[in-house]
Formats: sequence, structure tokens, C-alpha cells
Amino acid sequence: MSTVIPSLPRPVYRTVEADGVEVFYREAGPADGPVLLLLHGFPTSSQMFRELIPRLATKYRVIAPDLPGFGFTVVPEARKYTYNFAGLAQTIEAFVDAIGLKRFALYVFDYGAPVGLRLALSDPKRITGIVSQNGNAYLEGLGDAWDPIRAYWKEPTKEHRDALRGFLTLEATRWQYTNAVPKANEVAPEGYTLDALLMARPGNAEIQLDLFLDYNSNLALYPKFQEYFRTMQPPLLAIWGRHDPFFIPAGAEAYRKDNPKARVELLDAGHFALETHVNEIAAAIDAWMEQDVR
Repeated sequence: MSTVIPSLPRPVYRTVEADGVEVFYREAGPADGPVLLLLHGFPTSSQMFRELIPRLATKYRVIAPDLPGFGFTVVPEARKYTYNFAGLAQTIEAFVDAIGLKRFALYVFDYGAPVGLRLALSDPKRITGIVSQNGNAYLEGLGDAWDPIRAYWKEPTKEHRDALRGFLTLEATRWQYTNAVPKANEVAPEGYTLDALLMARPGNAEIQLDLFLDYNSNLALYPKFQEYFRTMQPPLLAIWGRHDPFFIPAGAEAYRKDNPKARVELLDAGHFALETHVNEIAAAIDAWMEQDVR
């Protein structure tokens, strides 16, 4: 007797013009399903969701764009793009409009958090819920690994800027994927290798250093993000790799201060929790979507 192996939906890969940018994105799932918009962080791209998308797309319409400066999104030189977080959010808002999304849940990670939360501030009623996977919105969630970047915020000198170039190397990217991960041999090398190769494109280092400096603008918005949580009480799942040196578990727990119904789950994982815990995260999102969002 032959065994039938269940098939998972295959993503499609598209580009669309939004805000003068050719935004690359991955999409899978039923066209009429509840929508999940996945927003990646540094130093990766939508490729970080390569295993999560098929697991969720059996029930949900899942869409994951690459932010400008990352992955396969192309910013024409003539666009004279300003690489800051307000600009990234503007582009993603234009992307959402370009593909016709009206209501959607957010999955935000790392840089994706301040980008996605800006979208929530802009139009709260279109956000059906938020998954924060190591996506910070509280000062207590910033770990000591931010100290070199804090020094750059305090004194944006060439010396402090150049000191951060080490964050852009293959070695640093590999470290972000594997640091303090209990089973580091479960982390696929193609993830951090592709990230590092794309990071090494001509001119990209300066883009990333500009974003390091501008990350401080997100801290100024934390009170507004927190007011949004208090006022709108969006269904919220904070699912966190507890060994992340950048966004520490206190940032996950803090969501409950303003949104007491928030679910908080800490995983025995690092910054890139999807690399080792994709099944657990997919199951948690599905349960949350069924019980809290719908």
C-alpha cells in the first residue's frame, strides 16, 4: 500500500512597483483566506520565512515582502531613496495598497516591528492582530548587544560608524543565527550565507549603517506604540527566542503592561527562532489566529 504524503502549498515569487520601488515578495495560501503580512528584520529578508510560509499557507494567505535595502527588492538609483524607518514604513504601506490588502495580521521581527507598528499607527482598523517574534516596542527589551549602536546614537562620528562595520560581515551574521542556540547544528547555513552575500552588494554597507543610526527614531515612537496597544488592545502573540542578545525576554513580557490579554511564549531559541522552532511557532500562530483573531 502506498502512503500519501500531504503536500504543502508552494509560494509564488512576485514583484510590484510601490513608492517608486520594485518590491519583491513571497506569497502563498488561499486568495480568500485571512491575511498574514510577514515583515523581516536585519540582516535578512523574506527568506527567513521560507519554512514558515508553507506551514501557514494551508489556511492563511501569507505575504512576505523584502524591505528596501534587503533581499531582492530593487530601489532605482533615480528614486534617491532615504533609508530610514519612516521611509521603509512608507514603502511597505504603499506595497500594502498596491496589492490591495484591506485587513491583515502582522508578523513582525526585529526591524519589521517598527515598520509594522508604524502601519498600525497609520490605520489601526486594518490590523487584525500582531505576532511579535523578537520584535521590540519597549526600552527594557533592548539588550547589552546594542551598546556599540547606542554609542553611535550618542556620538554619530565616523569612528563610531566604522566600528559598526563588523556587524555586516558573514561572521557576524552567522553569530546572530547561532549564538546561544542549544542545537546550532539545526541552523541551515544557506540562510546566513545568503544574507551575508546580499549585505555585501556595492553600496549596501552605507545603507545599513544609516539604518543603525536611524533606529533611534523608533525609540522615540515607543510611547505611541504603547498607547496603540492600550487603546486598541489588538490580539497579540509575543513569541520570543529567549537567548536573543539584542531583543531580550523582558521585551516580550512588557507587552502585557499595555495589553493584558497578550500571549507571551518564550522559546529555547536565539534571535532567529524560526531556524530551530518553525513548527512550534507555526502551531502557536495557528492557535492564536483561531482563538484570538477570528
